Amino acid sequence: MPSFKSLIFKDEPVKFRSNFEDNVIIGYDYKRFSKPPHIGKNPHIRANSIIYNDVTIGNNLITGHNVLIRENTSIGDDVLIGTNSIIEGNTIIGNNCSIQSNVYIPKNTIIEDNVFIGPCAVFTNDRYPIRINYRLKGPVLRKGSSIGANSTFLSDIEVGEGAIVAAGAVVTRPVPPWFLAIGAPAKIKALPKKLQVANNI
Repeated sequence: MPSFKSLIFKDEPVKFRSNFEDNVIIGYDYKRFSKPPHIGKNPHIRANSIIYNDVTIGNNLITGHNVLIRENTSIGDDVLIGTNSIIEGNTIIGNNCSIQSNVYIPKNTIIEDNVFIGPCAVFTNDRYPIRINYRLKGPVLRKGSSIGANSTFLSDIEVGEGAIVAAGAVVTRPVPPWFLAIGAPAKIKALPKKLQVANNI
């Protein structure tokens, strides 16, 4: 039976195998002058969610379980972030956004107001991963855009105001305002008139 040693770190017990002690670093030292997260009124933050320092969040935040929000992120009012979603930091999220479960949002992302992101959407910020130096740039999702479930985005993609990205799309180029991206790789098509309305979040 392996032996375990208990530590108390940030008021939570942490257990690890004693023979791993020399190879484990527990916790994270913030930079000098970093500030604890600022969270507005009426938050509902579910179990095992982690919010780093230097994060600013408006009123009425709702999270699922196991949400991660990293440093230098700004989130507006009335935002939902679903279970297991990850926001990697240096990100701006506007007001009245709905981010469903298992969404991955990389560093340097901008999400404007009234945006819907379906479950399991994946955004990227590195066009040539670990091959050449590349300025990391996530997506820009303009006001009122809708992102379907299981869609995947190359880095530095802009989705225009009111545009829709269909479920399962692989988006390799910008989506103009009030257009539809559908397929893999995604083709840009006219958005049907009945869908040319604001998101009802």
